[in-house]
Amino acid sequence: MLASPFPLRPRDVFEELRRTVVGQDDALRQIAVAVVKHLMGHPAPNLLLIGNSGSGKTTLMRAVEQFLSSRLDLERFANVIRINANVLAEERQGYGKVVLGRLFENAGRLVPGATVAKRIASVERGIVFIDEVDKIRGRVSDTANVRGIVAQEALLTLMENENVEFEVDGQLYGVNSSGILFAAAGAFEELYDDVLRRATIGADVVALKPVVVVSSTGEVREELPFHLRDYVRYDDLFRYGMTPQFVSRFESIVVLNDLVEADLARIFVEPERSIFRTSREYFAQFGVDLQITRGALVAIAWDAARQNRLGARALREGFRRVIGELEFDPAGGAELTDSPRVVMIDEAMVRRAIAGREQGSPRGK
Repeated sequence: MLASPFPLRPRDVFEELRRTVVGQDDALRQIAVAVVKHLMGHPAPNLLLIGNSGSGKTTLMRAVEQFLSSRLDLERFANVIRINANVLAEERQGYGKVVLGRLFENAGRLVPGATVAKRIASVERGIVFIDEVDKIRGRVSDTANVRGIVAQEALLTLMENENVEFEVDGQLYGVNSSGILFAAAGAFEELYDDVLRRATIGADVVALKPVVVVSSTGEVREELPFHLRDYVRYDDLFRYGMTPQFVSRFESIVVLNDLVEADLARIFVEPERSIFRTSREYFAQFGVDLQITRGALVAIAWDAARQNRLGARALREGFRRVIGELEFDPAGGAELTDSPRVVMIDEAMVRRAIAGREQGSPRGK
């Protein structure tokens, strides 16, 4: 007899995460499947996320955390912590016990008054997001990085051992860590460059050929159609400085897309806490209705896309130059009234800000 269907499908998780994370549908599908497997107690693959700065790795981690915490029926699975890999390298407890300690403390915050047994159960079903995992590489410039090696070994012990002890407030606890889902993320910038170089010169693979691209603004440029996911191998990660034993514990390597103009435009305006929505809320406090033309939006996205190693972070820097003076005097010297005053950001304002930056002006003048 078939068991009752699990109440949550990967597509449900995918659609929810997609409301916050833009331009990463392939990655979201893989993550949604892993999360659902974890929730139902089915063996789930640990995830290694690779993506340029600003591609949405941290945003994705936060989106999963917020999704789980928003569902009352998933409360017992909402024990999610995010930790920077460098923090692990600084710890002296050894074997990543700080991770278990944080899960244990977080379980107490999620369910105040929970018994030790329930908190331990929560730890054993937890999700651990590790950011900037590329910073704990075992070698840097041909020199052994002891801190990185220690941190990799600490995480490896957690991922491969079923019985791990840790201490909280002088009390020793033991957990089965085999049911914890680990997701690590990093930019792996030198990895990107090394694999691109290999693909460009044609070593081991078909050499890349440049293609002509016409942007939405009419700019014509030549690009190499390089996608890291098509070329990266485990050997590349080993050479980068990640130990074979550590990397092998990540059964699913997820390479995030580089964000294109259309993605960046959506990121700028669509998510609930997008840059533009947040800015509108600020101006609304002064009786100002901040608006933006389509031409200005396209120009902001075009400018960010040119800085392809910054991703969505380039949006914030570019918009800061456009909006800085307006933020200093939101109402333009007028008295605050109940009737909103409309301030329109147009393409000319954005172009002036871009030109000012390229000429060395701190405020785009």
